[in-house]
Amino acid sequence: MKRAIIGVAVVAGVVQLTATPAQAAPQIDPVKALKAELTAGRAVNVQSTAKVTYTRSLVVTSGLEGTIGFDRRGAAASDVAQTLQYSEDLLRSVKKSKPAEVEALQQGPIRMISTREASYVSGPIVDPALPQGTSWVRYGTGLPPGNLVLNVLEPATLKTLLSHRASWRDGVLKGSIKATKLAAVSPSFASRFGTRSKSGGKITYTLWFGQGGLVERLSAKAVLPYGDGSMTVESSTRFSDWGRQVTVLLPLQGDVLDRDQLGDKVPAEVPGIWN
Repeated sequence: MKRAIIGVAVVAGVVQLTATPAQAAPQIDPVKALKAELTAGRAVNVQSTAKVTYTRSLVVTSGLEGTIGFDRRGAAASDVAQTLQYSEDLLRSVKKSKPAEVEALQQGPIRMISTREASYVSGPIVDPALPQGTSWVRYGTGLPPGNLVLNVLEPATLKTLLSHRASWRDGVLKGSIKATKLAAVSPSFASRFGTRSKSGGKITYTLWFGQGGLVERLSAKAVLPYGDGSMTVESSTRFSDWGRQVTVLLPLQGDVLDRDQLGDKVPAEVPGIWN
């Protein structure tokens, strides 16, 4: 049985991965540099952390590491692993409604292979529900972002962040943007925080650029409406090996079951906070 390959064109189930500035901007245009990377077969490595604070005692943290591959439309596929950790109070709260799921999440990383249309999940969170000979559960959820707050792999998002800079010196850009404005240009932010962003909120960020104009590091903090107060989402990402050649293989069809086939034996949605 052949593996499917993630990428730009699909043939017989195969896809080939393929504000006014306070400082003068550099000669290299980061948006053009990014667009030059959006080619089938190219990819970038990501290493991210995220922290969501609902209240002082209700906090969830997560890490994500892996590879994101491109095509001309942008991010096309990814192969990542994520970890998840709850604060003690949040852990007690979640355990009441999802005891088995929470216990599994604490046991080890969740691996996800994703395209724009689906994510394949493996690890302790789904293993107990899978019959012998299968290792993956397919969910109808697309790609996780490289950063939980700001997706700088979206050219329109990167362009907007550049225009809202407060300073740009020695390859380091700092800025801030209202959540409503970010949601208007960033599909990933709108899908994740769109409802909350309509009520206000603000994002502050710092971008570090390499000599070629590509983002090497990103740190962002969003304060968004939550209940009668606000929640804070913080996320930091490092990008490395821009332009590396990579092919991401989808799991063998015989190793996969759809989430609907397993019912309540597995989480209703992709576990964690990245999807």
